[in-house]
Amino acid sequence: MRYTLVSILAMMVAAVPVYPHGGDRLKGEISIEVVSENGGLFRTIEHQDFWRGETRILKKYLEARRGENYGIVIRNRTPDRIGVVIAVDGRNIISGKKSNLRNNEGMYLVNAYEQARYDGWRTDQDTVHKFYFTDMTDSYAVTTFSDSTAMGVIAMAVYREEERPKPLCEQKRLQGAPAAPSAENSGKGKWGATKDEAAGTGFGEPHYSPVVKVAFEPELNPVQKTLVKYEWRSVLCRKGILNCRRESSNRLWDEGEYAPYPPGFSRNQ
Repeated sequence: MRYTLVSILAMMVAAVPVYPHGGDRLKGEISIEVVSENGGLFRTIEHQDFWRGETRILKKYLEARRGENYGIVIRNRTPDRIGVVIAVDGRNIISGKKSNLRNNEGMYLVNAYEQARYDGWRTDQDTVHKFYFTDMTDSYAVTTFSDSTAMGVIAMAVYREEERPKPLCEQKRLQGAPAAPSAENSGKGKWGATKDEAAGTGFGEPHYSPVVKVAFEPELNPVQKTLVKYEWRSVLCRKGILNCRRESSNRLWDEGEYAPYPPGFSRNQ
């Protein structure tokens, strides 16, 4: 039996639904949002929503604000507790180890119909060091591990709990029932990082955030992955993800209040 960290800090957030897609899926919704220290949401742009085997994968872009602390908020609107593996810039936020979002990594638990907020890199059972948006060269992943292979990505994988053994009478009643389809292994991928103008997450001030360890045995494969690629506004504009073009001027609306001097006219006359 593996033990998993469960945070006691909670906060509400808007939901991203997990839609039925055949098989024994989550009956409800799970959300992940990136919020500022005062609780405001960062601007996001939806990118992709698709299925790989039995795993739903959501991708979105986020406009990062340099130097600002942020938190990762998850709300579980399902009737079951779930385990969530969270990685920032490719590093597990509990252990700091390189993450592939697998079920043998450190994870937090979110109980049924509850929500939780994660504000930083965990350094002990009572302390995290705050996340903040910074340049890649100042990021925790680069300064501590020289790792930029997943720079600028906030990632979450959602795991359900393995079904616990049923009483003998319940097992007999269910004998002959068709088995639920098994999940396929999800593919792996790496996000490249451009050194110039790349955004990363720093290792900030300590913050009191106690946790307790509880028993949790996750299923082999996640039911959902959410990946948030955060970039500076200038980069999002250059890539065309944000429309940052200035509107054309209007010759009547935008005209100045007073008549201009003609070219070459001396104002001292």
